[in-house]
Amino acid sequence: MQSLPPMPIAPIPALPLPVEALPQGLSRFGNPAAPLPAKMLAAQGAVPVTGVNQVALLCQLSGDAEDEVRAKAVETLAALPEEIVLSACAADLHPSFLHALFEHLGGRPSVLEALVANRALADFTLERIARTASEMLGERIALNQARLLACPEIIEALYKNKNVRMSTADRLIEFAARNGLELTGIPAYRAHVEAIRGQLIFEPSDEPLPADQQFQEALAEDTNEAVVVDADEEGTETLKEKFIPLSVKIRNMTLPEKIRLALVGDAAARALLVRDPIKQVAHAAISSPAMREDEAVAIASSKEVNEDVLRYIANKREWLRGYEIKKALTFNPKVPVGVSLRFLPHLRPNDLKALARSRGIPAPLKTAARQRIEEQDKSKKR
Repeated sequence: MQSLPPMPIAPIPALPLPVEALPQGLSRFGNPAAPLPAKMLAAQGAVPVTGVNQVALLCQLSGDAEDEVRAKAVETLAALPEEIVLSACAADLHPSFLHALFEHLGGRPSVLEALVANRALADFTLERIARTASEMLGERIALNQARLLACPEIIEALYKNKNVRMSTADRLIEFAARNGLELTGIPAYRAHVEAIRGQLIFEPSDEPLPADQQFQEALAEDTNEAVVVDADEEGTETLKEKFIPLSVKIRNMTLPEKIRLALVGDAAARALLVRDPIKQVAHAAISSPAMREDEAVAIASSKEVNEDVLRYIANKREWLRGYEIKKALTFNPKVPVGVSLRFLPHLRPNDLKALARSRGIPAPLKTAARQRIEEQDKSKKR
């Protein structure tokens, strides 16, 4: 099936809404041009508007131009009885009001559950809920295939959400591929599609699968430390003891699990996955949007990563602004000579001399380093 071109997610109107867009019962106190004292009374809940209409009015005022009106409206909204708030979350309100409920009361699981079930909720809001939804709420969102087809960004948000089960992520990828969706927000989308081709895709279940629990355990072992290996003078890399449990869990993962962990995991997982012998996994790790420059410097020095990873780093303009990464690529004998030579002119004199004396460096690179040193010496004597 031909892939569908990605469509930008539709935004929602900002609050406050113009008076002509308000229900008749809200126009008096919700009018952005109403006098300040009248809006303050409404923000305090001291006007004859009750129930769902009161919630809608407070949402309207939460976007008012006056700071004191906004603050008081949000305070009053948060103090309303739960049953009134939940009735509003389930009501056919303007999508901007429902989004305001998410913004101001989204810390309450009951509010999120009611909003997710509301057909009037904008895709824009549902995508934002999906980013941080709990495991069970993520399951509910993932079941709404009509929403997923209309807004593939919701699939992307669920995939990147660490709380979402791995089996659900597989199911979402299979669903997207079957319906010709192109998930541009997932860098390794195509690799994941290929990885699950021919595999059994599990149906939704009330309880997580054993593999889901194992994936969550790996995430729990993960840390945000950029360097997870030590290297001796010969360049042999040894895994630090505290990262061994994570290494074992990753070793036992399936290909789709490794690809997703490369995106949603932290620095420790990326540092291990970028050294994976499977090229799709290594590429998913190095191309993760979360990959930082300090991580890339450590990877550029590694003799255990494949050549494609080093080429990727060497072509990443944002990372090449720093000196250390250019130095690391030049001193790594696993980097193709043609790539290393590009960075030779950037080396400082002391590093250039060290490169010319280094063991394991390809002869053409050492020769070029010596020639450059001679050229610099000659120019100093002139």
